[in-house]
Amino acid sequence: MPRCISRELKTLSVWVLTLTISGCIGTGGIAPQGQVLPANQLATDAAIREAARDAHWPTRQWWQAYGDRQLDRWIDLAVQGSPSLAMAAARVRQAKAMAGIAEAAESLQINGESTLKRHNWPTDQFYGPGELADTTTWDNNAALGLSYALDLWGRERNASERAVDLAHVSIAEARQAQLELQNNIVRAYIQFSLHYAQRDIVAATLRQQEQILDLAQKRLDGGIGTHFEVSQAQAPLPETHRQLDALDEAIALSRNQLAALAGQGPGAGAQLQRPTLVLGAPLKLPSALPAELLGQRPDVVAGRWQVAAQARGIDVARAGFYPNVDLVGSLGYMATGGGALEFLTGKKLTYNVGPAITLPIFDGGRLRSQLGEAAAGYDIAVAHYNQTLVNALKSISDQLIRRESMDKQQAFAAESVAAAQRTYDIAKVAFQRGLTDYLNVLNAQSLLFKQQQVQQQVEAARLTAHADLVTALGGGLEAGSDSPDLNHNAE
Repeated sequence: MPRCISRELKTLSVWVLTLTISGCIGTGGIAPQGQVLPANQLATDAAIREAARDAHWPTRQWWQAYGDRQLDRWIDLAVQGSPSLAMAAARVRQAKAMAGIAEAAESLQINGESTLKRHNWPTDQFYGPGELADTTTWDNNAALGLSYALDLWGRERNASERAVDLAHVSIAEARQAQLELQNNIVRAYIQFSLHYAQRDIVAATLRQQEQILDLAQKRLDGGIGTHFEVSQAQAPLPETHRQLDALDEAIALSRNQLAALAGQGPGAGAQLQRPTLVLGAPLKLPSALPAELLGQRPDVVAGRWQVAAQARGIDVARAGFYPNVDLVGSLGYMATGGGALEFLTGKKLTYNVGPAITLPIFDGGRLRSQLGEAAAGYDIAVAHYNQTLVNALKSISDQLIRRESMDKQQAFAAESVAAAQRTYDIAKVAFQRGLTDYLNVLNAQSLLFKQQQVQQQVEAARLTAHADLVTALGGGLEAGSDSPDLNHNAE
């Protein structure tokens, strides 16, 4: 048989043997079970379908719709100084660095090595009286080591892409952290404003109570009133003072809360002035629902990237079942004996190059367990992503329902305040003219106070509902190329 044919048969035999042995470890029976839920398959309710739509999203600075420049400055301060956002940013940098490490594994690796040693050769019964016996020589070498992963099965490529996907997860999570911080500041700022509005109502009530007490005292001094009327007028004053003090406390605590959210000390909160919140034009939704609606949310984007990363993890684990082939080599100089630089002469050149092949044969089930873990991780990521979609649509629907309800409640609350104000004005005039007793004035005053409180609470809830709706929509974050395509599921 010709030698060339013999060599070819030997090569073929080696590869057949390799594949046969590697078949001892198989992937049979291990596959992910999760299926990504298409957003358009989720049923939407009337609140979403009937919402105003013009494909116009809130701006990235969505809180500017409240028309309060102090709030704008405070959110800018928080974004720059919040420790929570600093941690999120550090996680992004960490993930990008890890992606760089993974990508480096795909590149050619070159390492240099050099040793300079003096070698004393012994003379004894074991070594013998050779030429170098009882002498000292140089034993030096210098070499470049090269290695390159051929990556025939895509292990390194998928590991690199998985690391990049995880970096995208960190970026989306950082956006989510920023959105949550902005929402928390807006909500706290609305409560800050509400405390001031409530204090105005209580302060106005206190002034009215003092006026009525003064009138009752004058009626008593004039002989047309009674001590009982004066006592009645004095009774609510301590409680009203208590309410004022409680609201002053709430205002101070709100300052501290806003300072902490901005990553500042309590002293920074003391600089906050009274808010001047208003609400601009109604928020509208995009015409394409629900896929475009959900695509704005950073938590949904993070979930998509996590699914993509876990799919890459399955590919990495599956590649471990196949032979790994690396191209390795070295080039250098070496010499034992001669001068210190003798090894750098041309005659001392040495090199080697060739493939390095490793393959699994028996591993006690380690590779199958790794693949099973990767498949289960993919299923977990898919289930989490699907649940995120469901929760996202629920959140949007909840906030739309709440926002519509708050608009109606605001109109009803305004009517109630107007009616209570008329009732109180009539009762006060009647008391001043002696046509009714003070009990009717107190009842009318209590009703007005209650309705004004309700009106302020409804207005604050309406502002909060607007903030929560914008947050549910993704806070004005634009959908773009930072969302992976999940049409190619793991197999």
